[in-house]
Amino acid sequence: MDTLRELSVDQKVGLLFVALFGVLTVATLAVAVIVGRSTENDASGVRRGRLLRDLRALWLGSTVFWLAWVSGPVGATLAFGFFSFFALREFITLAHTRRGDHRSLLLAFFVVLPLQYVIAGGRYFDLFTVFIPVYVFLAVPVISALAGDPERFLERNAKIQWGIMVCVYGLSHAPALLLLEFRDFEGRGAFLLFFLVMVTVVAQIAQETASRWLRRRPVARLIDRSFSFRAWAVGVGSAALLGALLFWITPFKPWQAVAMAAIAGAAGTLGEFVMKALKKDAGVRYWGNAASVTGAVGLLDRVAPLCFAAPVFFHSVRWYFQV
Repeated sequence: MDTLRELSVDQKVGLLFVALFGVLTVATLAVAVIVGRSTENDASGVRRGRLLRDLRALWLGSTVFWLAWVSGPVGATLAFGFFSFFALREFITLAHTRRGDHRSLLLAFFVVLPLQYVIAGGRYFDLFTVFIPVYVFLAVPVISALAGDPERFLERNAKIQWGIMVCVYGLSHAPALLLLEFRDFEGRGAFLLFFLVMVTVVAQIAQETASRWLRRRPVARLIDRSFSFRAWAVGVGSAALLGALLFWITPFKPWQAVAMAAIAGAAGTLGEFVMKALKKDAGVRYWGNAASVTGAVGLLDRVAPLCFAAPVFFHSVRWYFQV
């Protein structure tokens, strides 16, 4: 511990990524051994395929996270901006729109999205908080009304507003964590973002694992047969436990880390549940199912929990610590 305290901030963050990629390498080798021993007729083939897909997503996310840290706050903001763009594109491809929505969509992709990230990068957090929920929320239906198409007007605009809120507003709070300034914690925003991502991922994995082992009492069978309050509590508890173990990389005290991790884990798992309802409404199992028609690649599946957890975590931290 004395050696760790003597390291510079960059050295500590670098060590964090070495540990992260080391764990991923071990996990990849273990999965490769399991897949290599399995047979083609194995009934768990679908589950293994999902495991491989999730592992690839973890490698991609970790690599992008590392590149974002290397390039600094500007690079991180740009990286998450691209994530928002492609996530919003996936969302819109599965939401039925009309010609009268083209102006609103142009506003969303080429005005709202870049402005939101510019505001975040400039640390204008008061404007950052209300820009989309207030100004964009009112501007979208005005632009749509000017197109003169009243058919399913409320439904069409609600879909666009919802896509902007989740894919742009929600996700933009992740790089904003890098820019929060805590006393005696300067330059360590990467730790805070890492904390958020890890507790969100662990909460989701723990909930899905618990749903297989616990007796299922689904809350909403038509949306997700595996979601129950008991499994959700296991996910939140696992996030809180990990938060306690990782408190030393954050500006939080142990009990504060537990509370913040539980908040992030709860928001992320509930956000994933909401996105499953949206997928059911769109008639797909996961967003990538529509790839052959829409060009979607399943990115929204990966970032959905973070889209919900990031704004709740960001504002909880900013409100409690007055930063």
